[in-house]
Amino acid sequence: MSNQLKDYNPSGVGEINGNLLGLPCDYESANLIVFGVPWEVTVSYGAGTANGPQRILDASTQLDLFDFDHPDGWKQGIFMQEISQDILEKNAYYRTLAAKIIERLAQGKQLSDTPDLTSVLTEINQAGQQVNQWLFENCQAAINNGKRVAVIGGDHSSPLGYFQALAAKYPNYGILHIDAHADLRDAYEGFEFSHASIMFNAMKIPQISKLVQVGLRDISHDEVQMINQSDSRIIAYYDPAIKQKLYSGTTWIDLCREIISHLPEYVYISFDVDGLDPKLCPSTGTPVPGGLELEQTFCLFRELVNSGRKIIGFDICEVGDAEWDGNVGARVVYKLANLMDLSNRIQESGVRI
Repeated sequence: MSNQLKDYNPSGVGEINGNLLGLPCDYESANLIVFGVPWEVTVSYGAGTANGPQRILDASTQLDLFDFDHPDGWKQGIFMQEISQDILEKNAYYRTLAAKIIERLAQGKQLSDTPDLTSVLTEINQAGQQVNQWLFENCQAAINNGKRVAVIGGDHSSPLGYFQALAAKYPNYGILHIDAHADLRDAYEGFEFSHASIMFNAMKIPQISKLVQVGLRDISHDEVQMINQSDSRIIAYYDPAIKQKLYSGTTWIDLCREIISHLPEYVYISFDVDGLDPKLCPSTGTPVPGGLELEQTFCLFRELVNSGRKIIGFDICEVGDAEWDGNVGARVVYKLANLMDLSNRIQESGVRI
C-alpha cells in the first residue's frame, strides 16, 4: 500500500479531488490506471456517452468503499488520468460530420452524391485511428511501468487501442463481452472504427484466441453467420436462450461456469452497459429491452475469478450522460477493479474466494 493510502479512512466522506472514488492516489502510487476516452463519433442512435467518463467520475465519490468480494480492494491504489479535453473537443467536431454521413445513408443515398462525403468519411476514420493510437501508447506505457489498466468509454469503439496494447504483452487472451449487440459488423455505416465494429476489429488481433459474448439480443444476420462460421473462436450466449434455460430450471451459477469454461487463462472483460436491463442505464446509446441484472454480471465475474483465470484488463462503455447511469457505471468500475486485483492475488496464492 502506498504512503498516500496508509492514513486514509475508507469510511470517511468521499473527497472531490479529481480522482476516481476520491482516493488520494497519483499515477506513480496507484496499481490501477484508468483512462477515460470521451469518444462517440459513430453513435447511430442516442448520443451522450462521450460524457460517460465524467459522469462515472462524478458519481464515484458517493460510493462506500467496502466491497463484499474484496473489502481491502481500495488499497490497491486507483488513479484516473485527467479526461482529455482535446479528444472531447475533436469528438464534438467529428460527431457533427459523422451525423451527415449517417443521415445520407438513412435516406438510401450514396456518399458520392452531391455534396460528396467520401473524403469526410476518410477524415473520420483517420481521427478514429488517432484515438486508438493515443490509447495504445498510454496503455502500453502504463503496462510497461507495471500497472494494470482500465478504460472508461465513450462508445464501444473506445477500447481498441487497449486491446492492441494487451496483445503486445499477452500471446493468448480471451474477451468476456457483456452486450446487447455482437458488434461484429464490418465497418458499420462505413466507419472503420464504429461502435458496432469493435469486436469485428478485435477479431483481427491474432492474440485474441476467444470471444465469449453474453446477453446478445439485437443482432444482424451477417453477425450470426460470422459467429457460426468462427470455428468456435466466437461463442455467443443469446439473451433469449439464457432466459429460456433459466425459466426451465437451469441455475445461473451453472450457466456462468459453462460460459467461463470456454475462456483461456488470461481474460479481458469488455462491458457495454446496454447488456444490462435498460432500467439500470436508461441513457445508454442503444438501449434494448431484456438483458442482465447487475448482480448476474457480478456473479459471472466472481466465477471467472474463482476458476483461477486472471483478469488482465477491462473496459466499461456506453454509459449515458445522466446521473443515475453514472452511479451504476461507477459501481461496475469499482467492482471490476476489485475483482481484477483479487484475480491477480489468487493467481499468486492459489486461494479461491
